[in-house]
Amino acid sequence: MDKPNIVVEVAYALADKQKLLRLSLPCGTTVRQAAVQSGMQVHFPGLDLQNSPLGIFGKAVSKPDERVLEDGERVEIYRPLLADPKEVRKQRAAKAALAKAEAAEE
Repeated sequence: MDKPNIVVEVAYALADKQKLLRLSLPCGTTVRQAAVQSGMQVHFPGLDLQNSPLGIFGKAVSKPDERVLEDGERVEIYRPLLADPKEVRKQRAAKAALAKAEAAEE
């Protein structure tokens, strides 16, 4: 007897293009397996599904090769960060402090 299937969505987005695919997969499919089986790399050449960070409904999954999906979940494939958010905040704060100091001198 075949394993029952679950229905999940796999999503990926760039600034100018998004794709959401609905898949029927066997129970026991992991987050990483769903991403790979989605075929998303056909729509986004160069996408590395074996190493991309993944999440479910906006929450990162720390072990996508182990986390088993449940029916109705949405797997999200995340792009690598272009800049470290903490570093960007530090730079912005330093720039604001410098501007405030310069304004106080005038």
